Order: sequence, then structure tokens, then C-alpha cells
Amino acid sequence: MFRALRVPERLFAMAMWAVSMVFASFLIGLGGKIVGELPGTDRPVSLQDFVDGTRMAPLRARRDSLLEANRRTQEARDRATQQLAVARNGYTAARTQFDAWIITRTATTDPQQDPEVLRRTRSLDSLKTLEREAERQVEGHDATLLAVAQAQEATRSAEVQLEEEAARPYAQARFRQELVTFAIRLALTLPLLLVAGWLVARKRTSEYWPLLRGFVLFALFAFFVELVPYLPSYGGYVRYGVGIVASGVCGVWIIRAMRRYVARRQEVEQQSDAERRRAMPYEAAIKRIDGGVCPGCERAVNKGPQGYVNFCVHCGLRLFDSCGACGVRKNAFFPYCPDCGVPAAQRAVTSGAHP
Repeated sequence: MFRALRVPERLFAMAMWAVSMVFASFLIGLGGKIVGELPGTDRPVSLQDFVDGTRMAPLRARRDSLLEANRRTQEARDRATQQLAVARNGYTAARTQFDAWIITRTATTDPQQDPEVLRRTRSLDSLKTLEREAERQVEGHDATLLAVAQAQEATRSAEVQLEEEAARPYAQARFRQELVTFAIRLALTLPLLLVAGWLVARKRTSEYWPLLRGFVLFALFAFFVELVPYLPSYGGYVRYGVGIVASGVCGVWIIRAMRRYVARRQEVEQQSDAERRRAMPYEAAIKRIDGGVCPGCERAVNKGPQGYVNFCVHCGLRLFDSCGACGVRKNAFFPYCPDCGVPAAQRAVTSGAHP
């Protein structure tokens, strides 16, 4: 982009691009601040906003009480389970001791020990009774936990039903909020984009173009970053509609621009060689000829039978001539001869010049 410019001009062009980028960055910061504080879009809607509170509040209170009941019952069951383990271990130890004593009692066959047998048997029975009581407590807590779980499931089903009833108004409210948000952003960004398009079409040659270019960059950022990502989720139609309108506008502009370009080229080709040469930018003409392209009609320069041409075969523009002082073949746009340095104004051009 900067190759056709001299070094100071390149530095100046890069400085102007830097000015454009800095100016655009400050505009983007200001625009982001404004968009971030748009009224009516700071608080997103929630499904809970549309649930019937008079019916949901008792369900939530019941849910909380059931959670507390479940916690207390679970703690009581844990204690009962521990007591059951203690009772079961006590009974097992006493039973083992009793069986060993019975074996000894059978071996000695001492009738005086019969009252001891009865006492030990009653002790085992009491321990078994304690174990069974602990088992009943655990079973009771299990039944309570089951009832609490069933009540929690019923409460949750009722809450889900209320949320399902609120789903439709919630979707409608979300639709409206997305539409309002998109409309506000569109109202802010679309004028910027239109102004940017007008600036590109009309003010590219203005001396203040670096600042205007910064505004164009800001408008593009506002459209593609601040607007496009916020197209509503339902907005397939919006996306395609915007795409159709944008592509249609761009297509019409390109077609008209091409027609104007072709008309200008035809007008230029009707002018004299000197008039056409004066109207062409010097740097661009040199670059195009070096690239094998005619600066007048912008078509490729065809080689002649001898491997070179002096005139464009398409529009007749002189591309090469001969120096009037030394006779060397040179670019017709050079202001000085590259071989002897004689100004081109003093040359004696011959149409049939050869190298």
C-alpha cells in the first residue's frame, strides 16, 4: 500500500493511520460506555419473575421444612444406627460368653448352678430386647425418611408445574426485551454505519480523511461487535433480512460504481495522449507500467513481435519513448532520462523508437 510513496510520504501515511486507529479507539471506548448503560437492558428477565408467588411461597416453605425434617431425621437415624451397633455387639459378646459357660456347666453337671443358668438367660433376653428396640428405631427413621422423600417429590412436582405455567409469559417477555435491546442498538449503530458509508463514498479525498477514516473504523466496530452478536436468538429472519438488504445495497453500489468507472475510462480514452498523461498520478503510472499494466486502461500490456511495445494496443497511450539527447528507450512518464539526465521536456520523441 505504501510502496509507491517516498519515505517521508510513507511515514506521513503511517502516522495518519496511527491517528485513525487512536481516534477510532477513543470513539469505540465512548460507544461501549454508552451501550453498556442503555436503559431498560441492564436487568435480564428471569423465569422466577413470572411464577405465581402466592402459590409458590407455600411450596417453598414446605420444601424448606421438609429439608429440615430430612436433616433431623437423618441425624436421629445415624444415632439409632450407632445404638443398634452397640446393642448388637453387646448381645453378641454376652452370647459368646454364655455359650462358653454352658459348655462348662454341661461338663461339670453341678445342679447348684441351675439358678445361674436362669440369671444368665434372662440377661441375654434383655440384651436381645435392647437390640430389637434399636432395630425398630432405625426402621422407624427409615420410614420417616421415605415419607419425607415422597413429600419432597410431590412438592417439587408442584413447583415444576408452576414453572411450566410461567414458561410462556417468560418467553414472551424475553422476546420483547431482546427486541427492545436490538432496536436500541440498531438505532445507535445504523446511523453510524450510514454516515460511514457516505464518508467512504464522498470524503475519501478530504484533507481530514484520517479522522474520518477513524470514524469509519468505529462504525464498523459498532455494527459487527456491538450489534451483530446481540441479534435475537429468534432472529434468523432478522439475520437473513439484514443480509439481504446489506448485500442488495452493496451490489447496487458496486454495479453503479463499475458503470461510472467504465464511463470514465471511455471518456479518458477519447482524450489526447497529453491530457491523459497529465491526469494520471505519477507514482501510480510508474508502478503500473513496471507491473506490465497500462496506466490508462489498466489492461495488461501485450508484448510485440520484437518483445517490447511503445504504445498500449488497447487504448493507444504512449508507454515508452526515446530520449532526445542520447536516444535511449525509457518510460514515457519519466521526467528525466535515466541514462543522461536530460529533462523530458527537451526530448525529441519518435514514435518508432527502439532500445
